[in-house]
Amino acid sequence: MNKKLNSLIIQTCKGLKNEFSAYSIFVSSYLKLNPKTLFMLSFDAIVVLIVLVFILISFYKEWVGPAFTFLIGVVVLGIFGILTPSEILGGFANDQVFVILMLLLIGDIIRDLGIVETLFDKVFQKATTYRQFMARMIFLVGAFSAFLNNTPLVAVMMPYVHNWSKRNNISPSKLLIPLSYAAILGGCITLIGTSTNLIVNGMVIDQKIIPALGSLDMFSFAYVGIPMMLIGSIYLLLVSKKWLPEKEDVLGEFSENSRKYIVEAHVKSNSGLIGKSIEEADLRNLKGLYLFQINRGDVRIAAVSHEYRLEEGDRLLFAGDTETIADLVLPNSGLTLPTVGMLTHKKHIEVVEIVISHNSTLISKTVKEANFRGHFDAAVIGIHRNGGRVSGKIGEVKLRAGDVLLLLGGDDFVDRSHLVQDFYFISKVKEFRKQEAYKIWLLLGGTVLAVVLSALKIVPLFMTLIVMIIVILALKISNPKDIASRVDFNLALIISLALAFGTAMINSGLAEIIADLLISVFIPLGRVGVLFGIYLITSVLAAYITNKAAVAIVFPISLTIALNLHLNPEPFVLVVAFAAAANFMTPIGYQTNLMVYGPGGYTFKDFFKIGFPLTIIYMLVTVLILSYIYFY
Repeated sequence: MNKKLNSLIIQTCKGLKNEFSAYSIFVSSYLKLNPKTLFMLSFDAIVVLIVLVFILISFYKEWVGPAFTFLIGVVVLGIFGILTPSEILGGFANDQVFVILMLLLIGDIIRDLGIVETLFDKVFQKATTYRQFMARMIFLVGAFSAFLNNTPLVAVMMPYVHNWSKRNNISPSKLLIPLSYAAILGGCITLIGTSTNLIVNGMVIDQKIIPALGSLDMFSFAYVGIPMMLIGSIYLLLVSKKWLPEKEDVLGEFSENSRKYIVEAHVKSNSGLIGKSIEEADLRNLKGLYLFQINRGDVRIAAVSHEYRLEEGDRLLFAGDTETIADLVLPNSGLTLPTVGMLTHKKHIEVVEIVISHNSTLISKTVKEANFRGHFDAAVIGIHRNGGRVSGKIGEVKLRAGDVLLLLGGDDFVDRSHLVQDFYFISKVKEFRKQEAYKIWLLLGGTVLAVVLSALKIVPLFMTLIVMIIVILALKISNPKDIASRVDFNLALIISLALAFGTAMINSGLAEIIADLLISVFIPLGRVGVLFGIYLITSVLAAYITNKAAVAIVFPISLTIALNLHLNPEPFVLVVAFAAAANFMTPIGYQTNLMVYGPGGYTFKDFFKIGFPLTIIYMLVTVLILSYIYFY
């Protein structure tokens, strides 16, 4: 392995040396033949350049959203006749746009079925040290991100990071940036690992610069993605604990300041908690839950010791927030909520918040007398009362105007409560859908099969994903209303308009002019130097605007450079994809970075400190591997 790497470096250096003189001669002759191309802009090119500057400034200053920014730019180009209506709408007919939307949709459905959470539970149970947790987190998130959308994966993983950090007295800020980076590293392994790769492939299919250029394969990215997953993982394991700041637990502070409910839970007869101490059962460290009392028969224990051992039938009183209480409904919690009864056996249940109205007929009635289960197909699982302490059994609490109740509602809850004036709906906290095991395995197997058939070029990914969506609807794994609400139309608009803007850069000649300029700057360093230049420009643009905008701007330029230099265009396509997707330097460069930015209490400096070296490493590895494969 070391000999091969040394050989690669020596060959690259020799190539740079040999090419320097040849390419410098080529450059001088090239510039003499193309002075007008470099220094004279047509009216169309000037208009596109002005729109390009507007897009860059708008993204950086956050004047308007990404979709509206592209919309304004494309409309202006249409008014000046640089884009025809068919070219503006052409992006919406690109199958890669729909592939992205369908992949995001299937990823969300898999997440909602709880498959990912179940696997995470098993993997992280035995992680007792920082390095153990980090290694498992990076491996698992990276592997999943190669085939599923990494944004929901990071969202699912963040509570695990928070809980583990709290139990082991480690700041979550030591883990949240590595979580985001692991998702990015894994996403760069395959075509479907990140939407950026799919956008680039969509542009390859749409482009007319090199008509014979074929679309990218499923594992075209693996030659760089897999080595960088390994290198990036080692880098994060070595430097994260030392370089990342130790911030206060922002999520914990939020939890403490959020609305508190009183909830009563019982230790089930077959619970794994029986015989365990409070500390062994981790009941002291539940995110957003505080155990303040245990009732055993007629005995009430207010100050619960961490050595206190649980018995069957113990009644535990918690003060907690909405999300954590909702998790107590799950069967693997080891606890049962006495007011819920058979509701948990229904296929579809949801946790909602309501507030008792001032003219409610429920006022002065106990929770038991209100009979929520009989009247509304729901059960009260928590009560919040401002200005007064709620104590005792939940069923015996008398309701007051303004009480906020946390309910577990069945299928008929919405219909039964629609016309009632006794309470007002505040929010839906969580939704649970139970699916038969064969449906879950069919969904997972179908996803794997879709990837394999696409990788072997037997059936296009677009067709396999459509079949999967039909199967999901036919088996009622998700309903059509949910499907429609899950589709990210804003993302589809951004991608489609970005494709149109790329067409405008080609039509106006601006892409060729910028390509010529970049050739004059980087070609003295040879073909490898040109790849470095493209990577650097794309990476900076992606870090400070967005990766989608960076791809839209640089892709036509990169492809034009390949055409003008009579080189294989594939490395010029891939280098844009890697530079845009592998974005570590700023929180705004990638959506998962932004997700951990606030909860981790980070600053821009924190991302740059650990992300800049990783970006340089990624750039070096990408350019060296692509150069070795395509140029030598």
